[in-house]
Amino acid sequence: MIKTIFADGKTEYEYLRGLAGRDQATGYDVETSVKQIIEDVRRDGDAAVVSYTKKFDGDAAASSDGGILVIDREGLKKAFEQTEGGVGLALLHAYENIVDYHKSQIVHGYEKKLDDGSVLGQTVRGLKRVGIYVPGGSAAYPSTVLMNAVPAKLAGVEEIVMVSPPRRTSSDLAESSDGYLSSYADINILAAAYIAGVDKVILAGGAQAVAALAYGTETFPKVDKIVGPGNVFVATAKRLLFGIVDIDMIAGPSEILIVADRSPRNELGSERAASFVSADLLSQAEHDPNAASILLTTDEILAKEVSEEIETQLSKLSRAAIARSSIESNGIIILCRSTDEMIAMANEIAPEHIELLLDDPLSFVPLIENAGSIFLGNYAPEPLGDYYSGTNHVLPTSGTARFSSPLGVYDFIKRTSYTYYTKEKLEAAKDDIMKIGNVEGLTAHVNSIKIRFE
Repeated sequence: MIKTIFADGKTEYEYLRGLAGRDQATGYDVETSVKQIIEDVRRDGDAAVVSYTKKFDGDAAASSDGGILVIDREGLKKAFEQTEGGVGLALLHAYENIVDYHKSQIVHGYEKKLDDGSVLGQTVRGLKRVGIYVPGGSAAYPSTVLMNAVPAKLAGVEEIVMVSPPRRTSSDLAESSDGYLSSYADINILAAAYIAGVDKVILAGGAQAVAALAYGTETFPKVDKIVGPGNVFVATAKRLLFGIVDIDMIAGPSEILIVADRSPRNELGSERAASFVSADLLSQAEHDPNAASILLTTDEILAKEVSEEIETQLSKLSRAAIARSSIESNGIIILCRSTDEMIAMANEIAPEHIELLLDDPLSFVPLIENAGSIFLGNYAPEPLGDYYSGTNHVLPTSGTARFSSPLGVYDFIKRTSYTYYTKEKLEAAKDDIMKIGNVEGLTAHVNSIKIRFE
C-alpha cells in the first residue's frame, strides 16, 4: 500500500530528503570491482572485454573466432527489415518527432567584425566520435537508442558507436550469414540504431564496455563522450572515467511527481481520474524497486481513490513485484493545503518527470523552476515523452534538475573562440592588459604584450 501523509511543513520534507538519497550510496565492493575492470581493460584491451563478457554474459556471447560481436550498418539494416508487428514503422514515427523537436536546438557559430578591423568569433562543431550505452541484457529499450543518437546526429557527430550487452542465452545457434548472432541481440534495438544513424553496434556491456570506449581497443574506437543509462556498475564506470572521456550524467532511478487539484475529477469523473493518476505513478514504479512515485494533491477524495486503485492495477502488471516494491518503499501521496504549496514543494523536489493535472496547466509552466520534463493535462502522460512526442527522455534525476538539463543537441557540440587584433587595436589596449598582468604577478604575460612595442 502506498503511504499517505498530510503536509505540515516538516513531515513531508523529512520524508522527501530520505527519498532523495535512495540511490546515492555506491558500495565499496562495487567501486573496487569497477576500478579493477577499468584497469584490466586499459591494460589488456579486447582480451579483458572478452573475458568479462564471458564471465557476465556467457561463452556464447562472442563471434565465431572468439572475439567481440560487431554489427555494421548492413547488419542494422537487415535487423530493421526483420521487425514485426509494425514496430519498425512506430520507431520511424517516433524518430521523426524526435528529430523535429531537437532541430530547434541546433546552434551555429558567430563572428563580430569591429570597425577597427579586429575580429572576435566562435566556431561550433559536433564531437568527432560518441559512444552510446544502451541496456540490453534482460530488457530492450529501442527508445533509448533514438533519444541518445538523434541529438548526436543533429549536432554533426562524425561517428556514433553503440554498445549494448548481449542477451543471455544457452542457445548453440551458429553465427548467422548477417554477421551477428541474432539470438544475442534484440532486433528492435538494432532497428532503432539503423533508423537513428548509428554507425556500428558492439555487443558488449557493463563497466568493461564503458572503459573500452574511454581508452579505445582493437575493436572499440576511442570516443570523446559516453552517454546513455546503465546499472550501478555502468554509472560508477562513467563517474570514474570522467575526465578521460566526457559523459552526459550519472543517472539514478526513475522518478515521477504528479501535482493534482480537483480538476482531474471534475473533467474525468472520480473513477477515471484515479485510474489515470494510478497508472502514471505505476509507469515509473515498474522500472526499478528504487524508482520513486509521488503524488501531491489538495483533493482528499482523489488521494484515497488513488491509493485503492494502485492496488487494483498492481495485480495486472507483468512487472508487479518490481512495481510493488517501488510503491511500498518509495511511493507517497502528500495531501497539501494549496496549489501554491504543491508548486513550492515540486520545485524543492526537482523531479525527473512532473505531471501537472491542474486547471489551465499551461499557465503553471513558468512557475516550475526545477524539473527534467513537464507533462501537462490529463492526456499528456509521461510515457508519451518516453517514446513519442519528441522531447528527450534522458533526464536529470535525484534532484539534479536544479542544475541539469535533458539530453540535447547541445550535449554533443564543442565551442572554440577566436580573436584577431590589429597592431593598432592591441597598442590601444596594452596598458590595461599589462596592469592586470602585473596585479596577478604574471610577468611573462606582461612581457608578451610589452615586447611587441619595444
